[in-house]
Amino acid sequence: MRKRIHQIYHNVLVFLRLSPLSLAEKCRMAFGAAIIFVLILALSIPYVWMNQLTQKAVLDIARTKSDALYDQYMKLTKNGEIISEKLNTPGEMQWINLTKNTEEQFQQLSNSQREMLKLLQSEKTRDDNILLEKENGRAKRYYIRIFRTADSYKPIAAIIMQRPASEIKQTVLMNRVWVVVAGLIAGAGAIVAFYTITQRVILRPIRRLRALANNVAEGNFDIRSEIKTGDEYEKLANAFNHMLDGIQTAQEKSRQTNIQLDAKISELSERNIELFKANKVKGEFLANISHEFRTPLNAILGFAEILREKPGGLDEEKTKKYAENIITGGNRLLNMINDLLEMAKTEAGKMKLHIDETSIPALCNAVVGSFAALTKKQKIKIRLTVDENIPTLYTDAGKIQQVLYNFLSNSIKFTPPKGKIEIRAEMPDEKTVRISVKDTGCGIAETDKEKIFEKFRQVDGSITRKSTGSGLGLAICNELAAMLAGSIGLESQPEKGSTFWLDIPVTRPENKEKTAEQKNKTA
Repeated sequence: MRKRIHQIYHNVLVFLRLSPLSLAEKCRMAFGAAIIFVLILALSIPYVWMNQLTQKAVLDIARTKSDALYDQYMKLTKNGEIISEKLNTPGEMQWINLTKNTEEQFQQLSNSQREMLKLLQSEKTRDDNILLEKENGRAKRYYIRIFRTADSYKPIAAIIMQRPASEIKQTVLMNRVWVVVAGLIAGAGAIVAFYTITQRVILRPIRRLRALANNVAEGNFDIRSEIKTGDEYEKLANAFNHMLDGIQTAQEKSRQTNIQLDAKISELSERNIELFKANKVKGEFLANISHEFRTPLNAILGFAEILREKPGGLDEEKTKKYAENIITGGNRLLNMINDLLEMAKTEAGKMKLHIDETSIPALCNAVVGSFAALTKKQKIKIRLTVDENIPTLYTDAGKIQQVLYNFLSNSIKFTPPKGKIEIRAEMPDEKTVRISVKDTGCGIAETDKEKIFEKFRQVDGSITRKSTGSGLGLAICNELAAMLAGSIGLESQPEKGSTFWLDIPVTRPENKEKTAEQKNKTA
């Protein structure tokens, strides 16, 4: 039942648009009711007091008039009797002699007048009063007074004066009008003061906080409240600003965490890509190396079986040819095994340098001479140019020879018959010796220049490629150059050939022991 009554009450408020109310409307209603209550309490006292003053004024006027009439026309004998002229005026004034028989005189009075006279006779603290009566629908006002002797305070006479009721009614009405006017003025002033105080002290800070909250809801966390009222609103604004600082700090931490997570995810993605590429390269390497091992092994086994089955049935020329094929296959296997071992040593850090005097011209001639038969067979021309200003170096000649051997082997492998290869040794500056190998082979595309220096990588990684090899040669060269405190480089264009070079520092004789020790530590 209570819930139903509450629901009906709520529906009535909604219909009258009194619910829901905003804070401003609640404040206006609450303060308006408070103002009305305070004004009623404040004006009720002067209202009652003004009525009392009005009645007192009427009594004073009537008392003065009655005193004048008594002194002028009334005389008291020695026996206590009153001698007076007949002053009764019907409807206006009536005298009553209380020293004689009063029954006849009282019968001419109304009941309320008789009761008032009896009441005044019995009271010794009051002699007069005003009586309001209605006759024929019209209000009449009577002034009733008792006259007493001075010594015995005995009632001797009474006067009843009729006055128009409109006089006191008009005065009371004017009193009420002025009270209402004063209430309206006070109420208007209170409303203006309340509105100003409400707008400036209460609602303005709340509106500013609401605007700030709307900006924060839109994502603007850099805004701050600037309320400086020195009260609870300023404390609330400071708490709000502190909350925004905490949110910004948490957001910044979250942003940094997200950035770190993105970096980690990116790093993991790159690692996954690298692992995928490494796995792919591993698969290609295993396929290639198995192919590279199987081909020469099959050739060696095949020619060896022929020689075993027909030891004396072959002529000398075929026997030499089969033997050369076996030797070539064995050398290919040996070179691939050496490449694998060299790479294993380099990665394990077991590669050591053997520093000694090294003549660049002699070293280059030796490398060219080792490939003389192969270049002659493929009709490739080799030209060697050595700068006369190159001094004797203190370095590991074996490592330099291995790098040049790999460069020249690759050039011969990819240079077509009747092609050209040029080997040049020079000094681009006074601290560096450069040995370059230039060919007129197929060249290398720009996208493959970095790939060929990676382990197990070749331009063509398929098992159907024309060239042979494990894909470790240039990677080993790169490691050996780093051990020699040097570097290798490449210039190439497709179908125009390639140029590989090795830069090594010039080491003076007086520094050879120190240099050797540093290089071995580096290795």
